[in-house]
Amino acid sequence: MNQQTSGTIGGTLLTIVGVLDLQDIFKTIILAALGALVSFIVSTGLKIIFKRSKKQKDDLHV
Repeated sequence: MNQQTSGTIGGTLLTIVGVLDLQDIFKTIILAALGALVSFIVSTGLKIIFKRSKKQKDDLHV
């Protein structure tokens, strides 16, 4: 990596770090965790619903 590339990358990273606020980082972490939790709950709920639905259909055909 040459000096110009290193300088560009370093300057970009320092600019990003200067713009980011600690409060924004925490907000992002909390929202990501909340999104993952909601996604897990919805997918688990749908799995249970589809299992019950399939079981009821199978019971009707027996």
